[in-house]
Amino acid sequence: MAQVIETVDVNVPVRVAYNQWTQFEEFPHFMSFVESITQKSETLTHWKVKIAGAEREFDAEITEQHPDERVAWNSVGGDENHAGVVTFHRLSDDETRVTVQIDWEPTGVLEKLGAVFGADDFSVKKDLANFKEYIESRGAESGAWRGDVS
Repeated sequence: MAQVIETVDVNVPVRVAYNQWTQFEEFPHFMSFVESITQKSETLTHWKVKIAGAEREFDAEITEQHPDERVAWNSVGGDENHAGVVTFHRLSDDETRVTVQIDWEPTGVLEKLGAVFGADDFSVKKDLANFKEYIESRGAESGAWRGDVS
């Protein structure tokens, strides 16, 4: 299993950062490898991604979600085997630290080489920088889901 841990500080309140993150269908606006996400239920999403030139689909089940604190998930079925968590830490009234940890199973030669040479780390770091730009330029979240999943 490969693991990526990346962090970004965003200049918005923790509630705004968290609320935007719960808008999964908007991930393609800031995640380079995500083609689309469809919210199938409160805890199930369907992903279409392009990794190392290969298109893949899978479902992800939200296993834990606590407003303004964390969202955790596991892939279920499909072409990808991964799990992760994103946490939100209040730094001040208008600044939040967002930390993403992803554990994933690279498949194929290109993905395995990419994991060895840190391409996955670079990709997540870039996508978090894109999230920072996206949320800061908006100044407000586009929606919110404040449900609690344990």
